[in-house]
Amino acid sequence: MANAVPLDRSNGYEQVAESFMRARNPRIGVATVREWSRTLPPAASILDLGCGHGVPISQALIGDGFAVYGVDASPKLTAAFRERFPQAHAECAAAEESDFFGRRFDGVVAWGLMFLLPADVQPIVIGKVAGALNPGGRFLFTSPSGPITWSDVLTGRTSVSLGRKVYLEILGAAGLTLIGEACDEGDNHYYSVAKALECTR
Repeated sequence: MANAVPLDRSNGYEQVAESFMRARNPRIGVATVREWSRTLPPAASILDLGCGHGVPISQALIGDGFAVYGVDASPKLTAAFRERFPQAHAECAAAEESDFFGRRFDGVVAWGLMFLLPADVQPIVIGKVAGALNPGGRFLFTSPSGPITWSDVLTGRTSVSLGRKVYLEILGAAGLTLIGEACDEGDNHYYSVAKALECTR
């Protein structure tokens, strides 16, 4: 019997890790993420989901004094993250499978991750994020505002945005509230989300 092919939890990014690290523009997204981080307490704890090699998102947050915890499903990218940021915490795991270090956070950022996940996994991850946020915590993620599918430039795999309407429904069901949207210099669309100070769920 032929050996089963291991499931790629990185959605193709383990195979293109070197190309991704070379191609990632170190300027795109930094200003938007830094503006979002100003809504958090000084030295707040931030979970970076799909952290990759940490450049530039975790790099900017660590440089600004935040306690960053990174999760990425690619062993190569996680290893590069650990080498670059030995003071940060890192776990090699899929976002839908990680226990998020068994703790809660003041903020969670998922830059360039959500739409890489299958449509049925995205609500699972959003629900996990809701559970991992402290009351009053903030969540920032990128995905196009409209429902759309496309082929990822590096992996060729299908990416899917559920669209603003569906994301709002998922967020509401998870006890999260959309408080703002933005677009950066790379035309990435951001959803800025908050968890209630007093959770009634």
